Amino acid sequence: MKIRSTALVKGFRQSAPYVNAHRGKTMVIMLGGEAVADKNFKHIISDLALLHSLGVKIVLVHGARPQINSILNNNQSETAYHKGVRITDVHALPLVMQAAGQLQLAITAQLSMSLSNTPMAGTQLNVVSGNFVIAQPLGVDDGVDYCHSGRIRRIDIEGINRMLDQGSIVLLGPIASSVTGESFNLLSEEVATQVAIRLKADKLIGFCSEQGIIDENGEEIAELVPREAESILNRLESDVDQSGDNSSGTLRFLRAAITACRAGVPRSHLISYKVDGALVQELFSLDGIGTQIVYASSERVRLAQIDDIGGILDLIRPLEEQGVLVRRSREQLEQEIHQFTIIEKDGLIIGCAALYPYPEEHMAEMACVAIHPEYRDGNRGLVMLNYMKQQSKQQGIKQIFVLTTHSLHWFREQGFSEVDVDRLPMKKKNLYNYQRNSKILMTNTNQG
Repeated sequence: MKIRSTALVKGFRQSAPYVNAHRGKTMVIMLGGEAVADKNFKHIISDLALLHSLGVKIVLVHGARPQINSILNNNQSETAYHKGVRITDVHALPLVMQAAGQLQLAITAQLSMSLSNTPMAGTQLNVVSGNFVIAQPLGVDDGVDYCHSGRIRRIDIEGINRMLDQGSIVLLGPIASSVTGESFNLLSEEVATQVAIRLKADKLIGFCSEQGIIDENGEEIAELVPREAESILNRLESDVDQSGDNSSGTLRFLRAAITACRAGVPRSHLISYKVDGALVQELFSLDGIGTQIVYASSERVRLAQIDDIGGILDLIRPLEEQGVLVRRSREQLEQEIHQFTIIEKDGLIIGCAALYPYPEEHMAEMACVAIHPEYRDGNRGLVMLNYMKQQSKQQGIKQIFVLTTHSLHWFREQGFSEVDVDRLPMKKKNLYNYQRNSKILMTNTNQG
């Protein structure tokens, strides 16, 4: 009986490289009060438990803005804002502490759940909170006294690392104590940012109501570098100045991510707290589901190395089995690896091509061109072609040719013209397989 591969098996296999890549890594997760209040929060907790079980070290930083606003309203108490920061006076402080404390206990309770009929069955999570963050008052600005609103004075990084190494999840909130024994209300995004920077975390992850950052056409933006993120941040802050709404999770995340990225945190991710499984999909799938901010693009074109052979084989084997590419053995790849160029994304090889020069005729063959099926809608084939043209020019190559049985039209669209066998270099012409009957196309390297 033939057993068919299921979507579960396929997803499991595709996630394996990410499981290996994330094991032992430190992630700081910003969990706003809006996310905790959402009906999907229980699923976020389950996904955090899954991350922990896969060996990820987690520092969870929660905010409490909507909960604080609610308890203040219920007690007929109001707080003013100055430059987007709540002024926590002596009357508001007990209520702020109550809201934040209740939320911290609620999150701890959710992380402690291990009922047999839940996704967290069998988990034994140790959740540790404490005085890891020491605060100090913000003081007076433009004549405005921030009272018990504060900023970070220092962070006990050694203490946090000790808890993480022992397998605990570290839970931090927006309330921190000072060396004088007072309590201060901090910006949770500042806590998350500074903890991520000083821990040298691998990722900073935030949640908002949208599916990441949305552009002006309503489309999700998959990736931004800090300069691009800053442009979007300036636009959002301008909108806030006009509306007076300081509650945007996207805006708070952008501020945090830009600062963290420029201080050395490699990647920051923004996902929706409303989408079930968004955290898992963002971290363990090829394309993710949200927006990531990176210091440099996570996708790059580079020359292949011997360690890339396994990834190249995974990419080209399906095409070889379909007859699209000529079969290459591992031994042949090892001998020719210096001829290959790859496109790499998040450590995975999603494109490859080889360049075989014929210097006497000032020609080169572009062969073994393959793009991962989930990435063929982009322009990666063209990116690879342009890279090959640059390589050829550096070697004094004037013409590139390809032999293809399936991609005739694509190469024609890129400026290639069909030629006969006699136009090939002599060595290649002698090896031409008439039974395969590949079409031969050629272009000049200075074309396009």
